[in-house]
Amino acid sequence: MPVPSAPPGCPPGLEYMTQIDQLLVKQQVELLEAFTGFETNNKYKIMNSQGQKVYFAAEDNDCCSRQCCGNIRSFEMKIMDNSQNEVIHLSRPLRCMHCMWVCCLQELEVQSPPGTTVGWVKQTWHPFLPKFVVQSAAGETVLTIEGPCLNCSFCGDVEFDVMSADETSKVGKISKQWSGLAREMFTDADNFGIQFPMDLDVKVKACLLGAVFLIDFMFFEQVGNQEQQNTVW
Repeated sequence: MPVPSAPPGCPPGLEYMTQIDQLLVKQQVELLEAFTGFETNNKYKIMNSQGQKVYFAAEDNDCCSRQCCGNIRSFEMKIMDNSQNEVIHLSRPLRCMHCMWVCCLQELEVQSPPGTTVGWVKQTWHPFLPKFVVQSAAGETVLTIEGPCLNCSFCGDVEFDVMSADETSKVGKISKQWSGLAREMFTDADNFGIQFPMDLDVKVKACLLGAVFLIDFMFFEQVGNQEQQNTVW
C-alpha cells in the first residue's frame, strides 16, 4: 500500500498510523511451543481493520529468560514495516510482579525510530485493578489505561479502557479478543484490538501499541503447560 506523506514530527515509518483509528494484533501460533511446551520468541502480525498486514512485531530474547522467567521476563521487541525496516522498538526491564510492592511495578519504553524515546507505558499502583499511564518522552501523563478486576478471558473478550489523563472521559480501548476454546486452552497465541482517536498524536498511538504487548505478557502469557496468573496479583 502507498506510504502517506509524513506530517511534521512524525517518526519515519509511522506515517500510516496517522490515518487510522484502530489496529488488530494477532499473535502467531508457534507449532513447537504448542506441541512441546517449549517457549519461543513471541511474534505478532499487526493489521488494519481490513485485515491487511501493516507491521510485524518480533520478540528478541534468549532461551533462558523465556523458559525460566515466564511472563515477568524482560524483552526487546522490534516492530517492523512491510519492508522489514524497524520503525518502533520496545524495551521492558526485568521486574518481579507483585501489586503490593511499588518497586515491582512494570514499565515499557517506546522508541521510534529505535534509539529515540517517544514515550513510556507505566503500571500504577492499585490494590486490585490493572492500571497504567501512558507518558510522553518528557514524563508527562497523556492517557491512562484501566482493566477489569479479573482478567480472565474464558469465553469472552477482556477490555482495557483508554482514558484521558484526568480519567474523566474514555477515548479508546484495548481488547483481548476471545480466540476459541481450543486455541485458548492449548496455546498462548492471543488476539488484540486497539481503538484510539484518529487525530491522536502518532507517538501516543505507538505507545498504545506497545501497551498491548506489555498487557499480553503480564496477564495472558503462559510458559509450557503452566498458566501464568492473569490478575493484577
